[in-house]
Amino acid sequence: MSHHDHDHHNDNHETSATIPFDKKMVKLLEHWIKHNVDHAETYREWAIRAKDNDMEKVPVLLDEVAERTLEINIIFKEVLGLISK
Repeated sequence: MSHHDHDHHNDNHETSATIPFDKKMVKLLEHWIKHNVDHAETYREWAIRAKDNDMEKVPVLLDEVAERTLEINIIFKEVLGLISK
C-alpha cells in the first residue's frame, strides 16, 4: 500500500518574502501534481482490493476517481505552462 504524509504546509522552510511568487506557484503546482498521482495510485490499489473482495461497482468507481484525479493534473500542467512563459 502506498503511503505519504499529508503535511500540507509549505515544505520549503524559506520565508515567503525570499521566494518570488511565480516560483512559489510552480513549487506548489508540482507538489499538487505529485500528490494527485500518489492519490490516484492509492485509489487504483484499493480498486483492486475491492474487486478481490467481490465488490461489484466499487472498483469501477474507484478507477473513475483515479482517472478524474489525473485529469486535474492536465489543468495544473496548463497552469504551469502559463507561469513558465
